[in-house]
Amino acid sequence: MSPDLPDDRLYAPTHEWIRVEGDTGTVGLSSPACEEISGIVHVELPEPGSEVGRDDPCALIESDKTASDLHAPVSGRILEVNTALRDDPALLHRHPHTEGWIYRIALADPSELSQLLSADAYRQGIDPTDPAPR
Repeated sequence: MSPDLPDDRLYAPTHEWIRVEGDTGTVGLSSPACEEISGIVHVELPEPGSEVGRDDPCALIESDKTASDLHAPVSGRILEVNTALRDDPALLHRHPHTEGWIYRIALADPSELSQLLSADAYRQGIDPTDPAPR
């Protein structure tokens, strides 16, 4: 079954998505990755104002079985985090592409977006046996 993924986002092979508006991106975790991580109990958010490089681990998602790094799909400065995840980390399961966003980032190098995948390319590359995220 093909996952329901919004076409207005780009996707990293490590399962993060980014929706870009101007020079700002909103970042979250794809629905297939959220389904693979059962029982999310905590999300450690990045610090607003911090600088991250593309592919750097910048947040941590803890489930009842494991902890997984969330990687930055692009370089930039963290502008805002979704504080609702502190009280309700299950938002990632219920609404991974809407209310379950994780942070907003000011893009340092918009050309990095060309290295990400469209929704169709991401769907084709998903391996359901591959642990997510990495």
